[in-house]
Amino acid sequence: MRTHGKKYRTAAQKIDAARSYQAREAIDLVKSAAFAKFDETVEVAVRLGVDPRHADQVVRGTVVLPAGTGKSVRILVIAQGPKAAEAEGAGADMVGTEFIQKIKDGFLDFDVMVATPDLMGQVGQLGRVLGPRGLMPNPKAGTVTFDVGRAVRELKAGKIEFRVDKGGNVHAPIGKLSFAPEALETNFTAFMDQIVRSKPAAAKGVYVRNVAISSSMGPGVTVDTTPYR
Repeated sequence: MRTHGKKYRTAAQKIDAARSYQAREAIDLVKSAAFAKFDETVEVAVRLGVDPRHADQVVRGTVVLPAGTGKSVRILVIAQGPKAAEAEGAGADMVGTEFIQKIKDGFLDFDVMVATPDLMGQVGQLGRVLGPRGLMPNPKAGTVTFDVGRAVRELKAGKIEFRVDKGGNVHAPIGKLSFAPEALETNFTAFMDQIVRSKPAAAKGVYVRNVAISSSMGPGVTVDTTPYR
């Protein structure tokens, strides 16, 4: 049986586990209960009333967090000609088709890859390397596009991707503990609004079943789901 440390147990005593809090209250509690000596990531966990085993109930999407993620993102863009120049102008960290061979040789020093559709035939050869690491460009995530400038700017501004796991849960970061409560609340609201908009037509019954906010090391705080039903 897993046991928590003294600092975690002390932090958990500040939270009423039997109560559901409003979003702002939950965020304030998460900040006050934090005890780690680093700037923890604030995360949201959502339990959805879907069965991911059915393709028509898979919840997947993207959202640009208004206050950003608090994390610098290294973006690699596979493009050539004018599109490569566009990506560089938008702030991409690495640009060029030569990175396809570099990745085959073991290079993986980036967080997100964006590719133009005309080069996906070559990028597809990297599926076995990029797929398991969640780095493969995908049209649904907006990372396979000719509008590379916009894709790069959105990613730099705080765009995140989410996808339901096998248990029907979605996890996502909404900022850092050092963010102002107002910024975390804004990001949380944007994320939850997108979750609601992403409800599959095939989903029946209660869609948003449970929501919790926590820091990387701290206890979770249950959020009232009434606004999302």
